[in-house]
Amino acid sequence: MIEKTGTWMRDSVTFKLLSMAVVLVLLIIPSVIISTLIEERSRTADEATEEVGQKWGLSQVITGPMLVVPYREMQPTGSTDTAPVTRHAYFLPERLDVSGTIEPTVRYRGVYEVIVYTADLSIGGSFAPPSFADWDVKAEDILWNEAALIAGVRDMRGINEVITLDWDGTAIPFGGGVEATGVVEAGISARIPAQAGGRFAFDLSLKGSRSLEVVPVGRETAVSLASSWPSPKFDGAFLPDSREVGKEGFSADWQVLDLNRPYAQRWRDTTHGVDESAFGVALVMPVDHYRKALRASRYAFIVIGLTLLSFFLIEVRQKRRAHPFQYILVGLMLCLFYTLLLSISEHVSFDLAYVVAGAATITAIACYIQSMYHSRMLSIITGGVLVVLYVFIYLLLQMEDYALLTGSIGLFVALALTMYLTRSVQWYSPEREALQSSDS
Repeated sequence: MIEKTGTWMRDSVTFKLLSMAVVLVLLIIPSVIISTLIEERSRTADEATEEVGQKWGLSQVITGPMLVVPYREMQPTGSTDTAPVTRHAYFLPERLDVSGTIEPTVRYRGVYEVIVYTADLSIGGSFAPPSFADWDVKAEDILWNEAALIAGVRDMRGINEVITLDWDGTAIPFGGGVEATGVVEAGISARIPAQAGGRFAFDLSLKGSRSLEVVPVGRETAVSLASSWPSPKFDGAFLPDSREVGKEGFSADWQVLDLNRPYAQRWRDTTHGVDESAFGVALVMPVDHYRKALRASRYAFIVIGLTLLSFFLIEVRQKRRAHPFQYILVGLMLCLFYTLLLSISEHVSFDLAYVVAGAATITAIACYIQSMYHSRMLSIITGGVLVVLYVFIYLLLQMEDYALLTGSIGLFVALALTMYLTRSVQWYSPEREALQSSDS
């Protein structure tokens, strides 16, 4: 009985398929662990970027400039008494023009690359005379001598130089800090004679990391940005009206009207969440090897499954036997490919890391197959199958938009080829076939 059971386990195609299924399920565990490792390294890279940004400058958002005019308002303090309180009115410019260049620099924190930049911006425009006419504010209650022009800068540590405001031809130095309001959390301000409106202009040299955005506070806002960085990501509430992106860098232009925003040109003592309309550009790495490595690891099930399937086809067609433990060793080597890919891609380009990790994995498995089956031909065939698989996965990584279509076609071809190669396989043992013949 024991001998018959052993013979059945050794010769049964059904048992071999069940063994492969169990091995495949077990190999999902290390592949999941590897995916978790990749995500952890990606988070560590983000933390490194944040750490460098804390010292250099974080993602920057430019809000304004806008006019802030204080005024007095009588507020009841009891049944009959009132007391004056100071309120603030905000007026946005009729025209806002922002133009400048972004000069990127790559810094390193350990093995991680961090993109930082220095932006040189020219900001100009004009304000109409502020009007309180329909707000029922008396002229004597408007504190024109305390009016200020404010501009929000998200991370004040990024300011490189002293900023001087040109207000109708008069030079006025900006100071740090803004009026106690909720419109901008941090920024610069300057006292100005705002009653008649006027034209403004100033230059802003700013350090930051990851992205630079502008809030379109003008009734008409025009923004023009250029950089030598070849991989921009245009983000925020508005995409550029025109852009050019090439190996030498990019340039982009935006035109935004006040009708495109969810807030008006003036208001009193409310915040309005103006930052929600910010737009701009992020500087991204040309190749995010963590994202590609994670995507590649998600195809591990396909690679392992098709490789074990090729082993199965060798066994049923060449009458060669392999132990389930040998399947496990090959599967673990296939899982190790993704660890090699991750670790190597942190030091060289992703494409080179993919080639090196793939060549090492294929060579190791091909040599193991030759020692298993004592056949150079089977070793070459197995290596060829793995080359096709890894090239197929690499193509899927390059075709994000067509990955599903390409993957579906590839799996269809693999299944059709398997059906063709196994069309003449005797799935039952000879004894079972003889039994079926005698019954009939």
